[in-house]
Amino acid sequence: MADILQIRRPASGTEAELAITEATIRATELRQFDIGGEPLATFDPGFMNTAVCHSAITYIDGDAGVLEYRGYPIAELAEHSTYLEVAYLLLNGELPNPTQLADWESQVTEHRTLPDKLKTVLAGFPYDAHPMTILMASVAAFYSFYPDARNFDDPAARSLNITRLIAKMPTLAAFAYRKGKARPYVNPDDSYGYCHNFLAMLFKQAERRYVADPRLIRAMEVLFILHADHEQNCSTNAVRSVASSGNDLYTCASAGIGALHGPLHGGANEAVLKMLREIRTVDRVPEFIEGVKAGKVRMMGFGHRVYKNYDPRAKIIKKSVEDVFEVTGVNPLLEVAKELERYGLEDEYFVKRRLYPNVDFYSGLIYEALGFPPEMFTVLFAIPRTSGWAAQYQEFITDSEQKIARPKQIYTGSRTRSYVPMEERD
Repeated sequence: MADILQIRRPASGTEAELAITEATIRATELRQFDIGGEPLATFDPGFMNTAVCHSAITYIDGDAGVLEYRGYPIAELAEHSTYLEVAYLLLNGELPNPTQLADWESQVTEHRTLPDKLKTVLAGFPYDAHPMTILMASVAAFYSFYPDARNFDDPAARSLNITRLIAKMPTLAAFAYRKGKARPYVNPDDSYGYCHNFLAMLFKQAERRYVADPRLIRAMEVLFILHADHEQNCSTNAVRSVASSGNDLYTCASAGIGALHGPLHGGANEAVLKMLREIRTVDRVPEFIEGVKAGKVRMMGFGHRVYKNYDPRAKIIKKSVEDVFEVTGVNPLLEVAKELERYGLEDEYFVKRRLYPNVDFYSGLIYEALGFPPEMFTVLFAIPRTSGWAAQYQEFITDSEQKIARPKQIYTGSRTRSYVPMEERD
């Protein structure tokens, strides 16, 4: 027998049986209930309990602290894979074999270079422009150079533009970084892998060849893997919503970058670093904790909208922090972070509220150790998330269930007023 939800409204005598499928009901089936001349609807600010799509890309069990890409646990991918291998998985549903991976890496390498005229666009930004602003505007501008992106119903055109975007994002990010430093751009080096090339474009100085420590390259690979996708978060929802009106990948990804730029989404790791600097030393942690409990200050990097357990990405990043500090030297703020984490895991106040460390808690320490200024932190989030956005975009436009996004509203304004001539208005 099918699972059903029985609804009865005594005031009207209306009854209905709504089918429950995958722990959901179809919201449109509520319309059969008439409420004062209006069909019944749900009110759900922030989509706290509303599913908007079927997706086979990323699975999250927040209560258990589980994150999987296409069924593969995030810890296994972070330990064994490269970022481009994971990007292939997100886009194609399966891990690549050696031939497929080599071909995919070759395609990405081929498309790393930016159009020459886009450099003129970059030159128009002030030297102190935020790199996320540059990233957002420049990604949107890609459509001017690659108008075939609107042929998204053509699998070949769609695949080509996905490859272009994933390939060019590190180059664009590196150019934005070096523009802010008033340094000449460093073009991609085809002999380097994805993450090594990114570090070279960022930090190469006068040396003939920039050779990064393998531990730093691996740390960047891990961070990129952890940030590649995260289900229907704010920026992914923005990408899907803009795609619903028939837009190209570049326009949709630009919307995702705009959503990610908000401090409530992509800027939390910068806030964690600010908090750690304000605490300064381990002996001041108890005083800070008391301030948190009294509601005077916020504990940044703890708690998550989805995870009600230890964020699985945070555990992996903690190990990467130690690897990076072997190369760069230990930041004394690491001890402050570890002491805060101890409170989060042991203190009844935090345990009761299920406020565990999230992915942002340690990532800022890594980015700072690698030499990135705080304004680049969200850019480092956007680069790997591009593969997730592209996979979500591809899934959306090939999903026959999807329609143009148009949520309902509850109108609270005035109704049907008579126009008052200007001379009669007070």
